[in-house]
Amino acid sequence: MNLFAQAIAWLTDPANQGGPDGIWTRSLEHVWYTVIAVVLACLVAIPLGYLVGHTGRGRGLVVVSSGAARALPSLGVVTVAGLILGIGLTAPMIALILLAIPSILAGAYAGLEAIDRQTIDAARAVGMSEWQILTRVEMPLGLPLLLGGVRSAVLQVVATATLAAYVGSGGLGRPMFLGLKTQDYAQMLAASLVVVVLALVLEGAFELIERLAQRRFAPVPSTST
Repeated sequence: MNLFAQAIAWLTDPANQGGPDGIWTRSLEHVWYTVIAVVLACLVAIPLGYLVGHTGRGRGLVVVSSGAARALPSLGVVTVAGLILGIGLTAPMIALILLAIPSILAGAYAGLEAIDRQTIDAARAVGMSEWQILTRVEMPLGLPLLLGGVRSAVLQVVATATLAAYVGSGGLGRPMFLGLKTQDYAQMLAASLVVVVLALVLEGAFELIERLAQRRFAPVPSTST
């Protein structure tokens, strides 16, 4: 409890809040790293997931590849990429993107696979093209599961983005590694608490977004006469 109180005192100390090394700056860097990694992962995973979900082809390969990507140790990827690419943001960003892709990819194709085939057949029966079926039927109905995948990816990236400081970048990992180096465990705990708060805020935001999406795009149950 004493360490927890010291961490709160460290956070509330004005000397630790402002400036380039302040907790606010590091928090913004952390969020920015998360946004970049998830957006880039979405650009890769969503089109691929929609292709698999719409055509039904390549699902086995995607599942195996996603499982392999999940199994990669993030710290190991950061270390190897850092040795190859040097100090900077590129190495941890590669690890974060690889970490985010599997969840988003799974959410994208699972959202399309979960749609009732009768709905797809009805869309084809009224003369919709495959592109219209994808964009007007499958993508809206599959959005809740896609958001679930993005939500999982965001939470994983937020927790792992602390490794960016391991190869000289910023984010909330910087005060953590600095606290470890100087044995300032209150500083380490303070930065960890901020990461937890960020994760909880993002979790709550995605929970609200998913509920709104489910209400907006929930399929209307069919009635039989």
